[in-house]
Amino acid sequence: MAQDAAKAAPHVYKAVFENDRVRLLEVRMKPGDESAMHSHPDYLMYALAGGRVKLTAASGESAEVEINAGDTMWREAEEHSALNTGDSEIVALFMELK
Repeated sequence: MAQDAAKAAPHVYKAVFENDRVRLLEVRMKPGDESAMHSHPDYLMYALAGGRVKLTAASGESAEVEINAGDTMWREAEEHSALNTGDSEIVALFMELK
C-alpha cells in the first residue's frame, strides 16, 4: 500500500480532525501542485472550490477530472498521484473512514 496522503503530500493534505472512526482532511491544491503516489481508505469528498485534476493510478492509468464547487463524491479505497492541471486552486474536504 502506498504512503498515507498527509505524509506523502503535506503541502496538499492537512488532517483537521481525527478519531478512531474517521479522519477529516483539508485539501488545498494550487495550479501545478502535485502529490506523489499515496493511498486513501474509503472516503467522501466535498469540493469547496473546483478545478481540474489529473489522477494517475498505481497501474499507470490516468484520468482528468473536472470538479465543481459543491460536488460531492464517494470514492472507494485507492492509490493514486494527483496533479492540478487547471488554473484555479482546488479546495476540498475528504472524510476518510477507518
